[in-house]
Amino acid sequence: MSHLSQTVMIQGDREIFSEDIDHIRTILERFPNLSRQETIYTLCETLEWMTPAGQPKIDACTKLLNRLQDDGIIRLPVLQDAYSHPGKRQRRSPVTPDRRSAPQPPLETSLAELGPVMLNPPADKTDQSLWNEYVQRYHYLGYKKPFGYRQRYFIEAEEHRLGCILISGAAKSLGARDHWIGWNERQRLKNLPWVLNNSRFLIFPWVKIPNLASHVLGKLARQVGDDWMQRWGFRPVLLETFVDPERFHGGCYRAAGWELPGRTTGAGLVRKGKQYQTSPKLIFTKPLQTDFRRLLCSEQLKGRIE
Repeated sequence: MSHLSQTVMIQGDREIFSEDIDHIRTILERFPNLSRQETIYTLCETLEWMTPAGQPKIDACTKLLNRLQDDGIIRLPVLQDAYSHPGKRQRRSPVTPDRRSAPQPPLETSLAELGPVMLNPPADKTDQSLWNEYVQRYHYLGYKKPFGYRQRYFIEAEEHRLGCILISGAAKSLGARDHWIGWNERQRLKNLPWVLNNSRFLIFPWVKIPNLASHVLGKLARQVGDDWMQRWGFRPVLLETFVDPERFHGGCYRAAGWELPGRTTGAGLVRKGKQYQTSPKLIFTKPLQTDFRRLLCSEQLKGRIE
């Protein structure tokens, strides 16, 4: 789209121009029989509104269309029953651990005797289900289905499975982290996908190997960029994680060279009509590229090119 007029509104990281709105009207008028979902996918493609992985920005486009409809600018197709009544959608069964994730005999050795430590994605759906069970059973936060960009790992050494890691999307807004990076709000909205969150890190309770955790974190920082590039089509710039100081002091992250920009406020993400409060967490970060600040504050970062 050529942007010759002034910005009409901003949705997420995108400026919306009058030509964009005219295009949306045209699609709605020319293709009145498209479902709302089909309309959204069509607009994401024709407006070139894609994630860094080359997938349509469904959520952002949906929010824009709802805003335009609320303002009386457009009229959307009627929602089909499957989307009008979310309660009718099939619910996923909760993860219930069974004996395949049962505790194992103690494993007490040294890193040198253990052998090479590997970070391996689950091999298939059965393996992924077992990963989910382990996290539900042994991580204090339990298992929650990850959405969006994600990468699971088993921590393994020869015949031993030692733990689990989950990498997912970064927190949307963190005052201490955002000040530490130095980006403004528009840069954050645009470049946030290049920040990854180590949202689960679990060493199984029967594994007693000194320095294993920091060793794994060092390996993760060296490996995740290539893995993410291969799976999602873009190379991340920064890792982050949260540590509950009431439970842990973050020694393994410090030992692995992660930095401590500050703490969360405990207020969480504010949503209209919602209240959310938790205890403040330590924010740890690990740059994956030496010029991470320049990249995150630039227009240079590009995603997958099909």
